[in-house]
Amino acid sequence: MSLITKLFGGGKGNKAPTAGEAIQKLRDTEEMLIKKQDFLEKKIEQEIKIARQNGTKNKRVAIQALKRKKRYEKQLLQIDGTLSTIEMQREALEGANTNTNVLQTMGEAAKALQAAHKHMDVDKVHDMMDDIAEQQDVAREISRSHFKSCCDELMAELEELEQEALDEKLLETGEVSADLPEVPTATPAQPARKKKEAEEDPDMAELAAWAL
Repeated sequence: MSLITKLFGGGKGNKAPTAGEAIQKLRDTEEMLIKKQDFLEKKIEQEIKIARQNGTKNKRVAIQALKRKKRYEKQLLQIDGTLSTIEMQREALEGANTNTNVLQTMGEAAKALQAAHKHMDVDKVHDMMDDIAEQQDVAREISRSHFKSCCDELMAELEELEQEALDEKLLETGEVSADLPEVPTATPAQPARKKKEAEEDPDMAELAAWAL
């Protein structure tokens, strides 16, 4: 029975773990194997140190140390291979679990959308949208009317201000013209020719006399 089978209880009749449980077991196994790696690497360093120290003093001890080192290295290689396999399985499970969650979420969203549309009538929706558009048109018309009314009031106020400014200017002009010479009121003298004509024509003479 392989290590992977032992990890997940692959015997007959056993219930398969969920994706989340399998991922967690793989992570725990990875952590355990990494610690085993660290232990073996330290043991290898110790055996090399022993072999160096006894290389010239005690060859038998040095050779035994090198044999143990080879055994530890073999175990280390096996752990490296197992870690690679576990890592690939964990990544595959995580991807499958993510896809499952995504599909499940999308399915639930589709059901919710279907339930939301269940009580909606397409014709009623169109009528409602038409009503909304009509109300928007009314609101725009009211806004335009209000804007025009405001503009008319502003123009009237502006014309009133302009008229006040013109009146003030006319008043100032009247004060300045007070010093102008008076208009003569005496009747201008008749030309000599017209006086002569009046004397020759009785009617003209009478009219001239009346005018005086």
